[in-house]
Amino acid sequence: MFRLRQRLAAASVGHGVVAGELRSGAAAGAPLAGVRILAHDTHGKHLLTRFDSGQTLHTHLRMQGSWTVTRPGRRIPSREDHRVRVRMRLDDGSTLWGIDLPVVELVATTDEPGLLGYLGPDPLRDDWDAAEAVRRLASRTERPLVAALLDQRNLAGLGNLWVGETAFLSGVHPFAPIGSVDLESLVERASRMLRISATVPGMYQVTTGSTWKGESHWVVGRAGRPCLRCGTRILVRDEVANDPERRRTWWCPRCQPEP
Repeated sequence: MFRLRQRLAAASVGHGVVAGELRSGAAAGAPLAGVRILAHDTHGKHLLTRFDSGQTLHTHLRMQGSWTVTRPGRRIPSREDHRVRVRMRLDDGSTLWGIDLPVVELVATTDEPGLLGYLGPDPLRDDWDAAEAVRRLASRTERPLVAALLDQRNLAGLGNLWVGETAFLSGVHPFAPIGSVDLESLVERASRMLRISATVPGMYQVTTGSTWKGESHWVVGRAGRPCLRCGTRILVRDEVANDPERRRTWWCPRCQPEP
């Protein structure tokens, strides 16, 4: 989301919307022509697009959404039209397309704190507060590490990849109680990996430092393959349907011994 924000900002901040509309959510059908884009901001996995009208467009990709920018005179393939949820044609002729977005909300910019106030600190924001993230994680010491880190109310922005890799690099079993872990070191490691991925060229979603195919992650996506550190076969526990605390999880049984 951080990289998406940068891409959208470079293409649209300061430009006016000359044609466009929302095609989903409670405000579906609302026209966007006449507004100017002031900024794009992120908090965790949420994107906030602020207009000079005093309104903010709140969107979330979840697992299927995306944003595309087309150049003047170009558009997305017509077969994708039915998946468009937001369209904004700008005064330079380029167009922003929000495709298959599961969350589309138009709110007053002043209402943003109430909309996302429940989220925990985000390592990629200027107001990042590591101590507050530690405090929130410590509030329920019995929760499994993976469940606590995936809870956006504790630390915003981490997904399965970052949680699994953080657990491995910390030498902690992914289902160990969060209260048994050095939380300050855990938070520092997770936030550092996220910042490197977001800001260092060529390191997007790379946690090992190697961009070679099959070597960019320590454990995530490597079920049945040898651990890059010790050679032990990587294990995986499948996601449990309708249980947000049981996402798919990978680990090395030797490097991350079960408590």
